[in-house]
Amino acid sequence: MRHEMPIAERRGPKRLIETDVPRSREELEAIARRALSFATADETRINIGSGWEGNTRFAVSEITTSGGVTDLTVTVTSTVGRRQASATTNLTDDAGLRRTVELSERLARLSPEDPELVAELGPQQYPDVDAFARATADLSPEARATAAQRVIEAAHAQGGAGLEISGFLSANAGASAVATSKGLFAYHPQTSTGLSATARTDDGTGSGWAATGSRDWSDVDAAALGRRAAEKAVASRNPQAIEPGRYTVILEPNAVASLVPLLMGSFNARSADEGRSAFAKPGGGNRIGEKIADERVTLYSDPVELRAQPFANDGAPTGRVVWIGNGVLRSLNYDRYWAERQGVPRTPAGGGLKMNGGTSSLDEIIAGTQRAILVTRLWYIRSLDQRTVLVTGLTRDGTFLVENGRITRSLKNFRWNDSPLFLLNKIEELGWPQPTGASQVMPAIKARDFEFASISDAV
Repeated sequence: MRHEMPIAERRGPKRLIETDVPRSREELEAIARRALSFATADETRINIGSGWEGNTRFAVSEITTSGGVTDLTVTVTSTVGRRQASATTNLTDDAGLRRTVELSERLARLSPEDPELVAELGPQQYPDVDAFARATADLSPEARATAAQRVIEAAHAQGGAGLEISGFLSANAGASAVATSKGLFAYHPQTSTGLSATARTDDGTGSGWAATGSRDWSDVDAAALGRRAAEKAVASRNPQAIEPGRYTVILEPNAVASLVPLLMGSFNARSADEGRSAFAKPGGGNRIGEKIADERVTLYSDPVELRAQPFANDGAPTGRVVWIGNGVLRSLNYDRYWAERQGVPRTPAGGGLKMNGGTSSLDEIIAGTQRAILVTRLWYIRSLDQRTVLVTGLTRDGTFLVENGRITRSLKNFRWNDSPLFLLNKIEELGWPQPTGASQVMPAIKARDFEFASISDAV
């Protein structure tokens, strides 16, 4: 049954707790200082997370749920000698903070000694990062309902009234802070929003998906996203099976965003130095300085450019880190303990992730391709071998055969087995980088010999 009035005009749920978003630097610093005033441990760290999260879910072309949460949590980490423990509360009066500090300290004294413990940090310098957008913080239930309606109406206009449209819209706004008994204080406000939509055809054979994310809701075009999902659904009707095997693949940016960031876990310096990762050098050491990918590949983190939090959980600053530069392994992630152990600087890891690309659009890549499989989305990804970063997963919501520069038919989904490291060594063409999350940017990738292992009958 269709709605008889616009969704946005209906009376929607309201936030149960009205509060300023984001909490100010002065307010969070005052909470941290009060908590520290109760501490008697050798060292104490206070982590505060505050904010609001709102979401709207829609299915079968109607809104099904709308919710919101406003909260503030304080985590106290106490160090007594080489023993450390934490306790968390969302009570910020003096009695609540005092109880949490006392609990953290009692637990610390009961904990075993940690031979890899590092001292808490003193005052640090952080880059200025603009990661807060008022348009996202003000995304009310009514505004989210209007956005969902735009997705649904645009999808129906593109693919017909018989499409069933489902999706999820989330918005987050808040601030985080870190303080230590050694005088460190860090504060960062930020917002993020994500919108995804799935369109299914009425015969149950076609499915299309589109998604986007940003710090700023103003960057999101809900109607365009609905049209894209509908276009994919209609085109993917009545898929045909082809023999599994190794094919040239065209991965759309969101598919790349499911695969390439899996490398981040392998950038751990300790794992490499101890011979447990893809970047371990035979005979000892790591592969920093070696060519590990196509020379067109540059992969880096940068909290300023990518609008990410400029400090880690312990208050250590994050900064620009080039992981792969022109195909060469430039950095590994040295945490504070392993950096001290190896006698090297720590890596200011964190700050989002971006892979540079080319200048071609997805349509231009398709037009220049003789034969390939186009993949909209990868999902249900699981690790197979950490030494090669080999993973397995399924395609979903739009898999197509490209022949002579155009999409010729829809294909049944595949199970695939491959590695982002292998992928980055088999590149034929890169598309232009596009946002795939609040602090993530990825290009489309055309690569040879991607392994499609078997057919999946799931739509």
